[in-house]
Amino acid sequence: MRMSGNTIFIPGATSGIGLALAERFHAAGNTVIVGGRRRHLLDEIAAAHPGIDTVEIDTADATSIAAASADVIARHPDLDVVIAMAGIMRAEGWTHPDGFVSSAEQIVTTNVLGPIRLIGALIEHLRAQPDATIMTVSSGLAFAPLRATPSYNASKAAIHMLSESLRLQLADTSVRVVELEPPAVATDLMPGQRQSPIAMPLAEFVDEVMSILEAEPDVTEVQVERVKFLRYGEQRGDYADVVATLNATDPHA
Repeated sequence: MRMSGNTIFIPGATSGIGLALAERFHAAGNTVIVGGRRRHLLDEIAAAHPGIDTVEIDTADATSIAAASADVIARHPDLDVVIAMAGIMRAEGWTHPDGFVSSAEQIVTTNVLGPIRLIGALIEHLRAQPDATIMTVSSGLAFAPLRATPSYNASKAAIHMLSESLRLQLADTSVRVVELEPPAVATDLMPGQRQSPIAMPLAEFVDEVMSILEAEPDVTEVQVERVKFLRYGEQRGDYADVVATLNATDPHA
C-alpha cells in the first residue's frame, strides 16, 4: 500500500495500536477516519488531531457496522483502505462453562464476525477503487497458543486464515490484503499488559510497522522482529519450545 494519499478507515482505534497507527498515517499525509463506541473519546481524538475524522461504530453490532460504513463512504467516497483493528482479549478457564462460554461468544463476535461484517459492508466500494487495501489484524498468538486465552488465540488464527483466503479470492482485483501480526504490545488490551516487561513498547512497534510498510509496499504479512519467534516456530522445528517459553512468561498462567 502507499504510505500517503490514502483515505483510511480504522474502526476500534480510540486507543492502543489503532490510535497510534491513526496518528502516524495522518502525519504521513493520509485522510484518516477513526471509529469507536465512545463519543467522548472520539471527540478528544478529533480535538487533539485536527483533520482526523471520527465515526461512532460498535464492531460487535452488525447494524452499527453497516450504518457506520455507509456513513464513512458517503463522507469519504475516495475511501481506499480499511484496517480492521477492533479486538478484545480475555483470560478464560475452560474447566467449567461459566468460565468461558460467554467470553468466547463475545470474543468471536468482535474479533471474527466484526472484521467479516466490516469487509462485507465495504468490499463493493473497495473493489471499485483503482487501488485499495484491506488490513486485517491477527496476532503472534495465531501461531502459538497462550494458555490463558484460548478464544482469543482461536479468533486470531481464524483471522490469519481468513486473510490468506481473501488474498486468493481478491488476487485478480484492485484490492490487496495485508495482515498485521503484532506480538504482545504495551497497551491496555489485557490488564497489566501496558506495564508488562515482555510487551513491546507501543511507539517502537508502530515505528517498525511503518518502516516495513514503507520499505515493502507489496508486503502481505507485516511482522516486526519480535513476533517472528511465535510466527515461525513450526517452520524452525522448535514449536514446543516456543509454546513452553511463551507460557512460562505468561502473567495470567
